[in-house]
Amino acid sequence: MARIIFLHPDLGIGGAERLVVDSALALKKSGHDVSFVTTHHDPDHCFIETKDGTIPVTVVGNWLPRHILGKFFALCAYIRMVYAATYIIFLKNRPELVFCDLVSVCIPILRLCIPHVVFYCHHPDQLLSTSGGYCKSLYRAPLNYLEEITTGMAHKIFVNSIYTRNVFKSTFKKLRVEPEVLYPSINTDFFDKTRTLSLERVLDTKLPDNSIILLSINRYERKKNLSLAIETLAYLKEHLTKQEYERIYLIMAGGYDKRVEENVEHYLELIGLSDELHVADKVIFLCSPSDIYKVSLLRHCNILIYTPQNEHFGIVPLEAMYIGKPVIAHNSGGPKESVINNVTGYLVNGSSKEFAKKIKTLVTDPSLIEKFGKAGRERFLAVFSFTAFSDQLSRAIDDLLIKKNK
Repeated sequence: MARIIFLHPDLGIGGAERLVVDSALALKKSGHDVSFVTTHHDPDHCFIETKDGTIPVTVVGNWLPRHILGKFFALCAYIRMVYAATYIIFLKNRPELVFCDLVSVCIPILRLCIPHVVFYCHHPDQLLSTSGGYCKSLYRAPLNYLEEITTGMAHKIFVNSIYTRNVFKSTFKKLRVEPEVLYPSINTDFFDKTRTLSLERVLDTKLPDNSIILLSINRYERKKNLSLAIETLAYLKEHLTKQEYERIYLIMAGGYDKRVEENVEHYLELIGLSDELHVADKVIFLCSPSDIYKVSLLRHCNILIYTPQNEHFGIVPLEAMYIGKPVIAHNSGGPKESVINNVTGYLVNGSSKEFAKKIKTLVTDPSLIEKFGKAGRERFLAVFSFTAFSDQLSRAIDDLLIKKNK
């Protein structure tokens, strides 16, 4: 079995972090010696497997700046990852394979001494920063060029969905590679073994026993379109009976990092929006709930609302489907591959009116909630199970190791 290092920029609690942690767990289960190298790891803002000793974590380069006067985040991320890659190649016991993601500029450094380099493309980074005018374009141009060239230097490239693969091919036109789609999964063992906490304990408040709970789980970032959930609740207020609306509560559980200015600002914006739309008494905000709290929220909720548009894949709908909850998601991006419309939930356009209409359908016909939830769990087990994910990843890694060692 091989020694494998996962190289990741910031080992927090987002979807990208969940993917690499699950990948590490899968390869460890296959017998590989697995560890992480990262440039930042906060024990109070991370997945439990990275702080309880399940997967060893080494932090290097955290002293390097994350930005310069509030600018140049991408450049600083590149520098930090190059530093971390350099650390790896000078290890006395170097790994046989490095699995990296998000920032590809480290790949040529790794290839100097590492036999096998795998890159997981969640989404081309250059597409996440397309505004800012002429000066921004000049700044991004060399970074975008480096991203394309260095991505193509990996021995193996994964993407998280067919949608992302199409975006990859249309963005990196110089590359003649066919990325392999590796759908993310979830660590179902953790879900199965986690005891459900009472909703009162999770929320630190008590809701009526007959409450209908709408749940949104996403980082507090504007691109996640979280305001849509609050606007949907406001629409429901006007189009449900008083008795129906009184039962509904919206829980906004978001990844929140006080170091990230947007997280802080958007959290306050959403609170302000709920006040403005007169639904503040029906919205409960949670910041970075623990994994145990998140599982409990999913089990207690009735409907998951997933608001991002053109999401690269979306891990939260899978979590809800595994637990047996219907999902209402935007009809774009990765959710089109995970959610089956009118079977496991609904795929709708981005308007609060359309989201609210589907919620109303479920609220007025509770049998659909159970029906969609059951179908969602069956689809998860058939297509997105952790076993299927682990088997595909392990086969790909083993094939790469065997071919390169011949």
